[in-house]
Amino acid sequence: MELTANEKRLLAELGNLGSAEASVLADALSTDAAAVVQWAHLAAGRGLVQVSREVQEEYRLTEEGEAYARDGLPERQVVGSIDGEIPMGELSRHPLAKVAIGWMRKNNWITIDRGIAKKADSTPESPEELALKKIAAGVADPGECGELKSRGLVTVHEEVRWIIEITPDGKKLLEAGIDLRPEVGTLTREQIISGSWRDEALRRYSLATPPRRIYPGKPHPYRQILDEVRTLLLEMGFSEFSGNIVQSVFWNFDALFQPQDHPAREMQDTFYLDLTSPLPDGWEKIRDMHEHGGETSSTGWGGSWDRRKAEGSVLRTHSTALSIQYLAAHPEPPVKGFSLSRVYRRESIDPTHLAEFEQLEGIVMDEYVTFSHLLGFLKEFYHRMGFPDVRFRPAYFPYTEPSVEPEVWVDGLGWVELGGAGIFREEVTSPFGISHPVLAWGLGISRVAMLRLGLKDLRQLYKSDIDWIRNTPSYRRI
Repeated sequence: MELTANEKRLLAELGNLGSAEASVLADALSTDAAAVVQWAHLAAGRGLVQVSREVQEEYRLTEEGEAYARDGLPERQVVGSIDGEIPMGELSRHPLAKVAIGWMRKNNWITIDRGIAKKADSTPESPEELALKKIAAGVADPGECGELKSRGLVTVHEEVRWIIEITPDGKKLLEAGIDLRPEVGTLTREQIISGSWRDEALRRYSLATPPRRIYPGKPHPYRQILDEVRTLLLEMGFSEFSGNIVQSVFWNFDALFQPQDHPAREMQDTFYLDLTSPLPDGWEKIRDMHEHGGETSSTGWGGSWDRRKAEGSVLRTHSTALSIQYLAAHPEPPVKGFSLSRVYRRESIDPTHLAEFEQLEGIVMDEYVTFSHLLGFLKEFYHRMGFPDVRFRPAYFPYTEPSVEPEVWVDGLGWVELGGAGIFREEVTSPFGISHPVLAWGLGISRVAMLRLGLKDLRQLYKSDIDWIRNTPSYRRI
């Protein structure tokens, strides 16, 4: 039986003592108790020692508990201040009444009738008072301390003792004799040249024993996918643009021809801020577009457009607000840009919805681009992201026409929708002097990452889970 040098030292010490606590053995072996316990478990696996764990609980009063042990629990202090009966309005003014009234009723120390609290003829000590006295005296009974613990008056401190005892097999091994010389795991140059290695106790190695895992530094799996998306689009000839998290309602909704009474603008869907933002020059064209279609063939949404609503501020609900600003600053073709940014919505958080997530926004403007080009861009993007089967389903969005929702096939899930796309409507582009077609799409990258990483819960992407990060393979593009 091959033993490590530490197991041999442990057995030799136990041969003299028979059994001992880990801390005692640690002193004798000039190490710490944790190391001794580790060695003991290894030896226990060979049947040479027996390891037992003893847990001793110690109950201690908190600072508040010490004050109540000295002055009495709140219910005792309050009931002591009652002489016969008292109106509840007056009783509730006692500084401790909020805590005490419920406990006084539970202990049958008072009864309440028609707003009058009447004190019982006798108020014997409650179980909590008896337990408090025992803890203060150092003779606590664990079964009696539950209520005091839940009230924050008592804390529980656990003291763990490891008892290690040599087994008959361990004694037999000692009697047969074991080499207590320290093992050598690495030979020096001098030992090899002189040949002194022949007299050393060489550590035996087993190829069946797995080596200790090494965890090199690496990016977060989600960050790797975001970087992959960014690199992919740059390789496809796109330029990246960005913008502020806080956007005016004008750019977030109005400039995208989203009606001012659209449900997505409601408080339950959008994070509004107590800020106002000035409207850009030429805002009147957006007003006219909403009210009657401006100088286009559109009839607009009708009604009266409210400038004050447009001056509000929100946490951007989609990165399309950045796309329209980029187009307004670059109205002449060719334009080929993307934004990979975080957006914010009032969502009930669950495994498939978050209040903030990353969205990929892309736009292409040029002469003669068509709806077919849009489908081609999206299909190529998803193919490179590892989804060979892509299809498109007709959809509706206030600012694109025609519109589609791209879907990818995922084994075990079927067709999964991953965003929205379309061609910007004339009502969106005309106010900014854009006369060429604009292909646009917005895709939920967090959902792509969820599928790529095989997750069931989107929240995993944002957790500080070091084990998940270590065990998730590093993705390399093919």
